[in-house]
Amino acid sequence: MLRFSSVLFVAAGLVAAQDPALHWMPVTSPKIDVAGLPWFQEHHGEFWRLPAQSQVMFPKEVWTLSLDPTGGRIRFRTDSSTVALRLEWPYPPEMGNMHSFGQSGVDLYVGNTYWGTAVPNKDAAPAKVYEHAYFKGQPRVMREITIYLALYSPVKVLEIGVDQNAAVEFATPFAVAAPVVFYGTSITQGGCASRPGMSYQAILGRRLNLNHVNLGFSGNGKGEAAVARAVAEIDAAAFVLDFAQNNSDVDSLAQVYDPFIGVLRERHPDTPIVSITPIYATGETTGSQRNEQMRALIRKVVSRRIAAGDTHLQLVEGTDLLGPSRVDGLVDGTHPNDLGFQWMAEGLAERLRKVLGL
Repeated sequence: MLRFSSVLFVAAGLVAAQDPALHWMPVTSPKIDVAGLPWFQEHHGEFWRLPAQSQVMFPKEVWTLSLDPTGGRIRFRTDSSTVALRLEWPYPPEMGNMHSFGQSGVDLYVGNTYWGTAVPNKDAAPAKVYEHAYFKGQPRVMREITIYLALYSPVKVLEIGVDQNAAVEFATPFAVAAPVVFYGTSITQGGCASRPGMSYQAILGRRLNLNHVNLGFSGNGKGEAAVARAVAEIDAAAFVLDFAQNNSDVDSLAQVYDPFIGVLRERHPDTPIVSITPIYATGETTGSQRNEQMRALIRKVVSRRIAAGDTHLQLVEGTDLLGPSRVDGLVDGTHPNDLGFQWMAEGLAERLRKVLGL
């Protein structure tokens, strides 16, 4: 299939469409599915990851990070020859260890195939609207469209552009109706994927046709009780816990890890929970025992709960996903790159397949 280069138009405000033949739809239009954002309806179109009604209960840093819509996806099927977006970012990309595509990019996939990324320039600011065509002039055949929202930047998808007479249908249903909910650190949030379609949850979602919710909070995945209660609000197919390293030490982790699982179990006594110990970090070569101590604590908590009768709790060793023989999968000694996330997804895929009965 021929590919056409993406086209980016920038305007100071929302102006007439560059292509007058396009029909522009809001994200809330019928047959457009917004997945991975459990509180989307009550947020009236904002892509926030935690419930606004409980904002005062969360640490300020956690709430701020929840405005990054990582894990959010816009899904639909269309026979349009063109698919475009109008987007608005509040500020330009500014992170030091992630490319602008990884921080602020918005990916489009056709089926499981990557087609392009919309990304702001250095002039991004509130009310500056970017119009991005992912493809134009393609044959009129029905395509499955998935748009992955930014990992590390708030973004507004103002409108979706398709041909005036294009058919728009609901996306193909997921293999399991309820989402797999991931809670954790910057690794969970997506650092340092090259773009949002390359987080390990996104890769898993395509591989297994799974919905997912990403509740990773960079530097702030610490297991607070208020966050545990928010996670427990979600009717999940499974919970994946990938938090530890944001705690200052093993004693601080010990105070929250077992209680976090306890909050989930109060609301979801039979829902599968997968606990992941920390992946490898190159700092461990210098003799640091911090990560290994945290691994030992998580093993202890999980083993004790399984021995007490929790048959829906499982342990995954992070070093089996990304260990010392796979350091090429790390960006800065700590965070996975695309290769690292691919390895993590491959290592988790069969476990989740069995857990969910796929």
